[in-house]
Amino acid sequence: MPRIAIIGAGITGVTSAYALNKLGYDVTVYDRQRYPAMETSYANGGQLSASNAEVWNSVSTVMKGLRWLGRHNAPLLLNPRFSWHKYSWLAQFVGQIRHYRQNTIATTRLAIEARQHLFAMAEEEGIDFDLERRGILHIYHDAASFETARRANALLQEGGLERYAVSAEEARRIEPALQTDCHGGFYTPSDATGDIHKFTSGLARACERRGVRFVQDAEVRDIVHEGGAYLLDIAGEDGARPGQRESADAIVICAGAASRQFAKRLGDSLNIYPVKGYSISVHLDDAQSRAAAPGVSLLDEAAKIVTSRLGDRFRVAGTAEFNGFNMDIRAERVQPLIDWTRQHFPGIRTSRVVPWCGLRPMTPNMMPRVGPGKRPGVFYNTGHGHLGWTLSAATAQLLAASVKGAMAGA
Repeated sequence: MPRIAIIGAGITGVTSAYALNKLGYDVTVYDRQRYPAMETSYANGGQLSASNAEVWNSVSTVMKGLRWLGRHNAPLLLNPRFSWHKYSWLAQFVGQIRHYRQNTIATTRLAIEARQHLFAMAEEEGIDFDLERRGILHIYHDAASFETARRANALLQEGGLERYAVSAEEARRIEPALQTDCHGGFYTPSDATGDIHKFTSGLARACERRGVRFVQDAEVRDIVHEGGAYLLDIAGEDGARPGQRESADAIVICAGAASRQFAKRLGDSLNIYPVKGYSISVHLDDAQSRAAAPGVSLLDEAAKIVTSRLGDRFRVAGTAEFNGFNMDIRAERVQPLIDWTRQHFPGIRTSRVVPWCGLRPMTPNMMPRVGPGKRPGVFYNTGHGHLGWTLSAATAQLLAASVKGAMAGA
């Protein structure tokens, strides 16, 4: 069978490796980190959320972003310093507002499909990833935001999602730990949460048992098409490994925000911008904290904050920061997550909090790029934005079908 090289050992790369291996391909995964799932797939919000499938390309999102300009603790932060990539991406983002409806419905359908694939992988391979299937509750603090959400909810329902409005009293019955006032909410009982790092690492081990090869600490410096094969110029990330070349019959780019640079080398235009998000993992070290932490996953619409219960940890995540490839963990961006936790769940001790940030690979239309490139043997499964954890198990199947179709016709 053809040899497939996958660049990137995050959630999209590892699910792609698993799907291609099941078709019988000889798969090797290359990643610059020492272990799989050490970058954007390390500590995200944890939500497997078809209920969050609404794309951001809307007039209301743009207006909120403009109101937040200049606020250092705003959910969305834009570094105004000029960058052609950043501002051209934003211009294309605005241009995609006309596709808001169709893209939201398509993303919802893909997210619903992805759940079944992910649960099947976990069951078949025996992967423990702190899965909680208690649904996701979106909460709204005023009537205006609730009515706006009602319009978006109609699109999610059109995409096939079971999601319904609840009163403030019903919201507190769904999650008794939620004691702060809210106007109302929307509840999606079929959504779930889990630890993306545990799942991806477990699936990578399953791939290795099935014969997939992982080459870690490997920075792919260049890709050359020569003699009908793709040659990968690889160096150790720490400079320790001497230069080496490996060959493959096909290349799959699953490199997150770095995918744009690989696409350029392979003759494709792929407009992906790194949108930074933050999370904190609050360790629930005492019985009181464990009792005070919610078990149902939440999304606070006003703060744009999501939560997940991951065993004895409480994951709180949010913010979108347009600041290039900056990976600094800034205290003023972390503090709002801690403050929100203390405000809404004062019984949780925040004495042991681990902050993290990651770069979401976002396309202007908020849709992942899955399928072939211009050159034969080049494929992409990337650009999932804030929904990589939610969509990856389905896009891996689409990628595998694309590879199989192209290879059969080669």
